[in-house]
Amino acid sequence: MMRIGFDGSSLNSPAGGVRRYASELVGALLATTPHEIVVFGASSEATLPPRVQRRPVTRITPTNLGWSLVDLPRAVGRVPLDVFHAPAYTAPLRRVHPLALTIHDVSYERHREWYPYKSDPLRRWFYRLCATTADVIITDSKFSKSEISAAYDIDPGRIAVVPLGVGTPFVGTLQDPATAPKEPYLLHVGDLHRRRNLGMLIRALARGRSSGAIATTPLVVLAGVDRGERAHLEDEARRAHVRLHFAGIPNDGALAALYAGATAFVYPSRYEGFGLPLLEAMACGAPVIAANAGAIPEVVGDAGILVHPDDEDAMASGIARVIDDAGEANRMRAAGRMRASAFTWTKTAVLTTDAYVSAAAAVI
Repeated sequence: MMRIGFDGSSLNSPAGGVRRYASELVGALLATTPHEIVVFGASSEATLPPRVQRRPVTRITPTNLGWSLVDLPRAVGRVPLDVFHAPAYTAPLRRVHPLALTIHDVSYERHREWYPYKSDPLRRWFYRLCATTADVIITDSKFSKSEISAAYDIDPGRIAVVPLGVGTPFVGTLQDPATAPKEPYLLHVGDLHRRRNLGMLIRALARGRSSGAIATTPLVVLAGVDRGERAHLEDEARRAHVRLHFAGIPNDGALAALYAGATAFVYPSRYEGFGLPLLEAMACGAPVIAANAGAIPEVVGDAGILVHPDDEDAMASGIARVIDDAGEANRMRAAGRMRASAFTWTKTAVLTTDAYVSAAAAVI
């Protein structure tokens, strides 16, 4: 049995995927192993299994750097642990070992043009420092492993690939079916920012309508936080005569209903370290049409239609296939469910435990 420390700030993360990963992983670790888990700094609103030990962290500094350099190391240093896991990019920077750090992707480092913010050089420096401090790095895909190694000049042997799982809200009984639109719609789930490449989808629909491949343009439903792209997408959609519906951040039941009711789930992203919405969509039976970029092919396999992220004609053709051929759509739904069933949080927990063992061995 191991006593595992866990950075609970990830349970309050503004990034939905990080919150999902952290909460599902803690639950799966407890369900599949006899480990003891101590969560540091989780907010009182964070829901955790009864067996988890909560440890408060006194915040002396208001920044993430201060959390990693001062606040978290002070709290963790008072508790005997076999390993500490920082599940989202940042890690304690002093006297916390063995240390496992999860890095989901390094798009901010490999494609800096997508992050033109004044604070981004500081963030990149901070993330790099955390990566080089860790005894083992955990990441979601083979693609991200190669990207992390290249970005930080880290030995690939220090990087463990641990795919994510699909959670119970997206398997089994459909919840909140009334929340889904009543008309045919295409669905995208994920924060709206440049690398998600959603303008390509809008242009593809316009091309499909102009060529006659798509007789009636479906509604496009976008679920996620706007990261500065909404106004641009609205302008492009207006010019292309494509209707958009911004669904915000639906709860799990409403999100499962959106997935299940979609004509297709579309994901033209140029870069993903994994793409958890792809897995959720397939588990709910949505046909998937996505870009063959980043880790997307590792997740989708041959269960969906993959196109080049700049090929608007191929995207339009894929959408038309799903709309026009009910047999093909049903085949894709079944294939997606089968593919998604291979990704479980239980497997994630087992492989994560293996990474903990590697981290411990690295400091002996």
